[in-house]
Amino acid sequence: MIYVIKFAYSFVLPPGLFVLLLLAFVVWLWRWRRERKAASILLTITLLFYLSSTNLVGDALIAGLENDYPQPSAVQGDVIVVLGGGAASGTPDVDGEGNMYGSAANRLITAVRLHEQTGLPVLFSGGQVFADNGNEGDIARRQLLGMGIPDSSILIENRSLNTEQNAQNTAALLREKGLSRPVLVTSGFHMTRAVLQFEKAGVTVQPYPTDYLVSRPMKMYAGRLSPSAGAMSNMGLALKEHLGILAARLD
Repeated sequence: MIYVIKFAYSFVLPPGLFVLLLLAFVVWLWRWRRERKAASILLTITLLFYLSSTNLVGDALIAGLENDYPQPSAVQGDVIVVLGGGAASGTPDVDGEGNMYGSAANRLITAVRLHEQTGLPVLFSGGQVFADNGNEGDIARRQLLGMGIPDSSILIENRSLNTEQNAQNTAALLREKGLSRPVLVTSGFHMTRAVLQFEKAGVTVQPYPTDYLVSRPMKMYAGRLSPSAGAMSNMGLALKEHLGILAARLD
């Protein structure tokens, strides 16, 4: 019964609510014979909107990206490179202000765990993208120190605003420090685009994907057909990555 309630509840809030409103408008248009062509077009758009807001579609697209690179069983490199993914400014933290967003925090935690296993230095790359964002590199330094990573094992690149700049600025810092075998830590859905950008910057990396969003194996159940804002976010995230990959290959 609880799953029936969850499924019904998904149509009370956006985007499910908008799907119902659009369907109601389709029915209203269909009643007028002269408007049936318009009703058919609107029905097609509504169905596409509905599918794009379900986990069935969003998870499939994300999983395709996350499966591009398997997580290696052993780390082979001389530095752990972590890419940022956004940060908030002015928010309270344990030992200061500013917090990493979810994906960036997961990446940073993975880097700390790899450092504990290998003793390799951690190089974090990420700057302040928008005026009300935190500077990711500065926040990362504070949090790495707070998690017990010595300052001598921390390298920070805090100017990059996108993945292309992450690669270019990190490549310059690696050359400056005499490092040549980076282990690249970023989200599974982001790894393909990141590897492409590092290759363009002349750097060969060992991919170490983390921050997975889709369970393995994927299973089919009614909840995957429920519209949700989270599913729509995954859909947009996957499309953004595919567009970024295309742009990197064409550039």
